[in-house]
Amino acid sequence: MASLNLPENSLSVLTHRYLLRDDHGKVNETPEQLFRRVAKNISLADKSYGQDPKTAEQEFYKIMSTLDFMPNSPTLMNAGNKLQQLAACFVLPVEDSMSDIYDSIKHTALIHQSGGGTGFNFSHLRPKNDLVHSTKGVASGPVSFMKVFNASTEVIKQGGKRRGANMGILNVDHPDIMEFITCKEDEVSVNNFNLSVALTDTFMQAVKKKADYDLLNPRYGKPVGKLNAREVFDKIVDGAWRNGEPGIIFIDRINKYNPTPKVGRLESTNPCGEQPLLPYESCNLGSINLSNMVKTGKIDFDHLGKVTWAAVHFLDNVIDMNNFPLKQIEDNTKANRKIGMGVMGFADMLIKLGIPYNSEKGVKTALQVMKFVRDEGKKASTELAKVRGNFTNYDKSVFPEKGIKHMRNATVTTIAPTGTISMIANASSGIEPFFSLVFRKNVLEKEGLLYVNELFEEIAKSRGFYSKELMEKVADSGSIQKIEEIPADVREVFVTSHDISPEWHVKMQAAFQKYTDNAVSKTINFPNSATKEDIENAYMLAYDQDCKGLTVYRDGSRSIQVIDIGKKKKEVLEETPKKMRERKNTVQGITNKVGTGCGSLYVTINEDEEGPLEVFARLGRSGGCAATQTEAIGRLISLAMQTGIRTEQIVAQLEGIRCPAPCWQPEGLVLSCPDAIAKAIKKKIGASSEEVVQDVATLSEFMNGKKKPKGNVVGVCPDCSGPLIHEEGCSKCHNCGFSKCG
Repeated sequence: MASLNLPENSLSVLTHRYLLRDDHGKVNETPEQLFRRVAKNISLADKSYGQDPKTAEQEFYKIMSTLDFMPNSPTLMNAGNKLQQLAACFVLPVEDSMSDIYDSIKHTALIHQSGGGTGFNFSHLRPKNDLVHSTKGVASGPVSFMKVFNASTEVIKQGGKRRGANMGILNVDHPDIMEFITCKEDEVSVNNFNLSVALTDTFMQAVKKKADYDLLNPRYGKPVGKLNAREVFDKIVDGAWRNGEPGIIFIDRINKYNPTPKVGRLESTNPCGEQPLLPYESCNLGSINLSNMVKTGKIDFDHLGKVTWAAVHFLDNVIDMNNFPLKQIEDNTKANRKIGMGVMGFADMLIKLGIPYNSEKGVKTALQVMKFVRDEGKKASTELAKVRGNFTNYDKSVFPEKGIKHMRNATVTTIAPTGTISMIANASSGIEPFFSLVFRKNVLEKEGLLYVNELFEEIAKSRGFYSKELMEKVADSGSIQKIEEIPADVREVFVTSHDISPEWHVKMQAAFQKYTDNAVSKTINFPNSATKEDIENAYMLAYDQDCKGLTVYRDGSRSIQVIDIGKKKKEVLEETPKKMRERKNTVQGITNKVGTGCGSLYVTINEDEEGPLEVFARLGRSGGCAATQTEAIGRLISLAMQTGIRTEQIVAQLEGIRCPAPCWQPEGLVLSCPDAIAKAIKKKIGASSEEVVQDVATLSEFMNGKKKPKGNVVGVCPDCSGPLIHEEGCSKCHNCGFSKCG
């Protein structure tokens, strides 16, 4: 078997996250074998329709091994394996009874365990303080139950690969809407949820008129109060400005394009908002690599068409080969057969065509490409239906195309987050612009290696302005727009996220939405200086341009932003230990409660006249390895304190240690139990609150204007401690390939 000539990044991500391992954790699969495994497994569906799977197997292997197409992560991970759960997106109902609520929590756990993400609309739950007839008590409301779902998600690890992700939606006319809008201000209570408010056309018109609108009790659907639409809208804008939450979806517009309205109304989406689904419905996704669809400076539509047809065939087969986590999901999915074929590498395509992202020509290219993909995808679905039959709930009166008598899939196209699959394909993420052209990457013991965008490096060398010093300068600035050593025509084309105004971001999303059956996952970027009015204008533009929703992110708006711009060394204070201090029978101290990824940690710090003397650290839940380790840490800290080690030195050793489950707290990000203990000690001794994080610059440096971010950095990667970038409505690490969305 000939070896695949894959880029280093592709090999790294495949090895770290996708290749099969033996019982000892050793990789026992090559990339070629992975693509063969997936192609062979997915092609087997052809047998059911009297077709030869060998033909499909070769076709599927080719489009993956050439990096022309990549399915979603669950398919790559699980096809041909025991788990065989291949879908990425699920929506579950949340009905207004205790048994239904906890059924949904149980079903959520099963889906997360199998590698999927879940979406919910909590609008059927009666509002807070409403009457509960069965107990004669009062209801606690949707937000309280969201916290229960959040807690369940916290302890479920998806297929051993990634943590569960959720979308929580509440209709704007629910009586608890104001509590919902503000429930994520602390960034802790529902940290495993993306939140979106479902806005109706009636509400949007009321916003424009600054009029009141009705709040409806879901128990009987009648008005129970009014709110001013403008005030509610302003509160949504305020939350988005503060930390990007909540997002918005235009629920009436989503249902305008519902392909099965007689089956049910669309009320929720998957975690990143691009896939509206009915309750107990799933969808599998895949993306075509547009970077590979340019030849000699022109779009190769012939090749793009062939890959599109093969991708539709592949994704339809996935439905038949899928091992669904619930029977209800299998039944509904097979009745509608929704697939979500999207694209990635669009920014690469524009660069190869010499077209700026933020230009009318860029938008025109988006319309041209997505219309072609949508049209060819529909044709491929029609031809499949002639052999395999229409999807069960097909209603020809719903489809706008005249004369169509056959359709295999209720939906064909979706622009989804590409996460790690774009790294495998060596392509830019989805339809996003580049987040950076040059950044520092940490690989094993080699820290701060420069990673230069291949297209930028190629043109820099061919035009004669490449140098390591210049690349360092680009890495530090995050943009090339003010670097005069770079030719103006190059600067015009090589734009990054923050070089592009929000208006162009929205226009690009609208262009792709026009020819996308489902919706579009994209982040609308704002500089830190953006005003609330800027956010409002983007929302209104998105509504007027027929988008189905919008996700915004104002740079630096999270409580801690980690910037990958070098390493700040911790100062180690050397001092000769003093004589062991004696502990009196009675000492005084305080106990701090700190939230961690392992639960609540109670840190007791006792002191004598010389200062801190001993530390006791106890997790809220008893027993287990974590509890014994925190006890051991406390004993060692106490020993260090009593032998004269300076408290600042102890803090320096503990602070910044990371575990796979960092936890947001009102005072900032707690990276681990040791980090929590360090924070508690610093609080006790009144030390400087400056956050020192290995391999990244500090928040204080950023806030003081000394350092600039290079992308929408929202946190720390739980795998490699690199920066998590917010793009495509998701969080992704460009250092190691970690993605919350696959």
